[in-house]
Amino acid sequence: MLRRVLPALVVGALALTGCAAPTRSADSRVHVVAAFYPLAYAAQQVGGDRVTVETLTKPGGEPHDLELLPRQILDIQDAALVVHLSHFQPAVDAAVAAHAAERSLDVAEAADLLTLTEEHDHGAVDPHFWLDPTRLAAVGEAIADRLAQADPAGAAAYRANAAAFTAQLTTLDAELETGLATCTNRALVTGHSAFGYFAERYGFTQEPISGLSPDLEPRASDLAHVVEFVREHDVRTIYAETIASPLITQALARETGARIAVLDTVEGISDESAAADYPGVMRANLATLRLGQDCP
Repeated sequence: MLRRVLPALVVGALALTGCAAPTRSADSRVHVVAAFYPLAYAAQQVGGDRVTVETLTKPGGEPHDLELLPRQILDIQDAALVVHLSHFQPAVDAAVAAHAAERSLDVAEAADLLTLTEEHDHGAVDPHFWLDPTRLAAVGEAIADRLAQADPAGAAAYRANAAAFTAQLTTLDAELETGLATCTNRALVTGHSAFGYFAERYGFTQEPISGLSPDLEPRASDLAHVVEFVREHDVRTIYAETIASPLITQALARETGARIAVLDTVEGISDESAAADYPGVMRANLATLRLGQDCP
């Protein structure tokens, strides 16, 4: 209980100070705070050596239910720019509203978020846009614009970096499109509803076991529906995820006879990740999917 109360108390206390946030870190670089890994990766690629980037979600952590520590709230207060995704991490939304409303970038508009229509997530907005590299590229462009406002002397560098970032992600997108074009099974059964943007971009149908949050236990009727889907679509591989419990996926595999492979939602890079950065993990996902979806 104390972990939940203390950040709230710090937010309230800091709100009374009226402190103005500095625009640069101690070594004169622009200080950026990013809510979770894909936003931090984009900010670092666009900001280059003119910025320092602090990530609020720890490596390998689950960003959905992040609780902020007092020092992280101070980081938000002190940042020149806070990059976040609204309605994804309530604690971050609250701290940004209290301390960085004028120095924040909500990437929701640039990412062009999708609204889900599945029965268990009807009307919910899917936050997992970064699994479509083209949407992450658009977020990079938005970050460049805001960094140029915070640091006008670096505007040309930020826009050049954003163009290079877009080119990098365009190459990745082409590799994914080519590598997945020949898959004979287009049904993608995943641990939770994280791969909707990926499925839409590369021509799959996502059937998640649970909804937007990996911690939300699916109902018996949801599991029965997924079992029926697996059998009807001759799904031979179902996908657990690196930062979520595999227990339900394992139970589904036993029930259906499907094998289990692991996909990374790229919400946080850790020592357990298949690669050291976003493009590397996406390419590892590509290799996993080519085996699991029968892609000659």
